[in-house]
Amino acid sequence: MTEAVNGHVEAQSFHQSVNFEEFPKEDIEISIPQRFEKIAARYPENLAVKIGDQSLTYDELNNAANCLARAIYDERGNRCEPIVLLTEQSIQAMIACLGIWKAGKILVLIDASFPPDRISSMITQLDPAGILAQNSSISIAQSSAKASQMVKDIDAIDYRVRQGNLGLEISPDDPAQIRFTSGSTGVPKGVTRSHRRILHGHSVTINGGRIGPDDRLLVVRHLSFTPKDAFNGLLVGSAIYPYDIRKQGMSKLAGVIRQNALTYMTATPSVFRYFVSELPGDSYFPSVRMIQLGGEPLFKSEVELFKKFFGPHCTLMNQLSMNEAGTICQYLITRETEISTAIVPVGFPVEGKTVFVVDEQRKDIGCSGAGEIAVKSNYLSSGYWGDQALTDTKYSFDATSAEERIYYTGDLGQMLPDGRLVYLGRKDDQVKIRGGKVSGSEVQAHLLSHPEIKNAAVIPLEQRSGEKILVAYIVPHQASTPAVNELIDFLRQKLASYMVPSAFIFMKSLPLINGKLNRRALPKPDRKRPELNTPYVAPVQEFELKLAKIWEAVLEVGPVGIHDNFFDLGGHSLAATRVVSQVIEQFQLEIPLQALFQSPTVAEMASVIVEHQYKKLGKNDLKNILNELESLSEEEVKRLVSEDRSKDSEK
Repeated sequence: MTEAVNGHVEAQSFHQSVNFEEFPKEDIEISIPQRFEKIAARYPENLAVKIGDQSLTYDELNNAANCLARAIYDERGNRCEPIVLLTEQSIQAMIACLGIWKAGKILVLIDASFPPDRISSMITQLDPAGILAQNSSISIAQSSAKASQMVKDIDAIDYRVRQGNLGLEISPDDPAQIRFTSGSTGVPKGVTRSHRRILHGHSVTINGGRIGPDDRLLVVRHLSFTPKDAFNGLLVGSAIYPYDIRKQGMSKLAGVIRQNALTYMTATPSVFRYFVSELPGDSYFPSVRMIQLGGEPLFKSEVELFKKFFGPHCTLMNQLSMNEAGTICQYLITRETEISTAIVPVGFPVEGKTVFVVDEQRKDIGCSGAGEIAVKSNYLSSGYWGDQALTDTKYSFDATSAEERIYYTGDLGQMLPDGRLVYLGRKDDQVKIRGGKVSGSEVQAHLLSHPEIKNAAVIPLEQRSGEKILVAYIVPHQASTPAVNELIDFLRQKLASYMVPSAFIFMKSLPLINGKLNRRALPKPDRKRPELNTPYVAPVQEFELKLAKIWEAVLEVGPVGIHDNFFDLGGHSLAATRVVSQVIEQFQLEIPLQALFQSPTVAEMASVIVEHQYKKLGKNDLKNILNELESLSEEEVKRLVSEDRSKDSEK
């Protein structure tokens, strides 16, 4: 058993925010809005958040949150109850998070881009007191709400009215957030976290990363995944810069970092990998002092990329977190740190957490091998909303402590002799895909609801690039198989995009051993073009041939037909950024990321490129013609007109 050590000793030589102050332990024993209000009063004129052309200071953000909190409180009173926020990556969403907490309510974030059926299912399961949404999503909120539930359009709130803090008495033990995570039964489950538990998690990251009011934080993970990335800055006076990769793409991210002199970057290893793999060899980011990665295993190759593009002043923080236990381990890496294993350790236990590895009987096995990761702490989640049976299964009280509990994570790990933990992935069928936690059983449950599918299994597979994808093994009812793009469309109506498998393999039956699925006997996808109901048409024109090669390389699938849909071939938002980056590089042409989403076939994208190049060529030709005309004398112009008339008369 490895107890928490002072992981900050190792960080003393690392670059930190100039005005860094340790997050005090006493501030863990208050509420989130109390901590924020304390910071807003200290740094009222500091920039709090900037998205595009919109920005708010701490005073403005605090006042706007007070306006919304007052509107919620006037309608719902001081009851501690769940409020759903259909989130978009916007300043209004940041205001709403604070407003819900200031009103003493429990924040529940649901991505507004999820399919309406999935949103309705989660809201029905939760039965919240109210639903907040921006104008663009208010119709979904209204259709999902019951008559007794409050529905508010947060775009319609008048944030100009000056409002003071409500000053409600909120206990650190009160639930602050219910965060949905993928469920193995096909139904997402809600993890309940108190103000104390959330603030402890922030203190760990803030102190470990030495975050202070002079920092400028890049936040690339969507708010619905975790508000922690943003509030790591907002609870100390930093400026945060949310960046929506799904809408803005990856190619402009380097420019955003340089233009705003960002100092702190938070991302998943997948996003970091995509970002640095597309950078020119001479790229450099002098302002970045810390890169915080988590949510997925980190590999040695990514550390090498970090060392290549970021200078000696920059530190890489690898950490392991989960909904139920928060951040449990951190590992600080500099250019001098030697990584001897393919998988980078997640590091040492953080303050307030004891981490150990257990066998099937839940006995501590020390450093003797791989086992399930367990965490003992007073800062664990209180359990699963409305599911005491599952809570009792995953949590147990420690016989040696009246306050601490133990959470059995379902993650596999191995403890090294020096006390560092190596994360080896999920014990069950759950996996992180592009930063989102996915249960293969949940995807399987939805596949089995399809009328043409008899049996199915969904497992993760690592590609040559190191990225994990989901592979679906399908046993159809009839000899004829449903088209892959039909299955993708079916799942897109029920699941988030990162939960849709990238490859489908049709089989007569699933291999079994002792009545259970024999995963080792499942064939790996050959990455050939899937069976689509779109006929294959080979590329012929020059642009089509070049684009098809780019798609085949990025998607690791082929041959690609000119009418094949990018997303039916296993494409997703991160892969789209790589395609667009290569198109920009090869054709020397700036096209927006949305061009691929709006024209998701080779033929359509080739037309977009031709159109852009034609416009570019047309402008150059027009400029040359005008320059040439300006250089002509009056006599030469008359001569050309006379010659032109003579040609017309001859016709």
